[in-house]
Amino acid sequence: MLVLGLTGGIASGKSTLSQHLANDKDISIVDADKIAREIVYPGKPAYKKIVQYFGPKIPNLVSKDGSLDRHNLGNYVFQNKAELGVLNGITHPQVRWEMFKEMIWAYLSFKRIVLLDVPLLFEAKMGNICGSIIVVTSDHDLKMERLRARNPELSLEECESRINAQMSDEEKSALADVTIANNGTKEEFGNKIDIVISTLKPSKWWTMLSLFPLIGGLSAIYYLLQRRRHMNQIKNKAKET
Repeated sequence: MLVLGLTGGIASGKSTLSQHLANDKDISIVDADKIAREIVYPGKPAYKKIVQYFGPKIPNLVSKDGSLDRHNLGNYVFQNKAELGVLNGITHPQVRWEMFKEMIWAYLSFKRIVLLDVPLLFEAKMGNICGSIIVVTSDHDLKMERLRARNPELSLEECESRINAQMSDEEKSALADVTIANNGTKEEFGNKIDIVISTLKPSKWWTMLSLFPLIGGLSAIYYLLQRRRHMNQIKNKAKET
């Protein structure tokens, strides 16, 4: 089974890529954003920590129904990188644990690919567990247009703040194995996705063999070594420039 990382800037098209692959029976999609929303439901450990730390700092952090006001929380942390780091420190460990459980289930379900849809894949140091990584990029103006259409309550300044709070497309592409630009039509984007996935998808025989502990372990080691080799090449190029 190939652990395939998927990341990209906000409103770049990651969700569109995941939706395009949703009906592929060989692929299990692990959505970090979905998990991140679930772990902060009222009563959850992460919810309690967030309210305890950010409650005194953010007016109306908790809505009338008891849920977190994600808009107010987002506005605060995206304007303060240190506080964003605190929030990530609270949520990321729990998100990683839930993702790990879904990955194990995908492995036991004979999936050929488990797609980790993680906006902060590199920031959360999750790229190290991936055999390959796809980065979706998009022009800045298109990101702004999509973000405002998706979140009309956000001002232009708030949209800019959320985009600029993340690693740039150039930085992410330098760390990825495959970059897919999403600047055209949905059909064009879908065609690019199909080409990439058909190239990366392991054979059914290899997927079945990887269920045996020894072969599965060797497969994991192979992919991790390939990833480390790729990262070393990037570091060496950076030193030369």
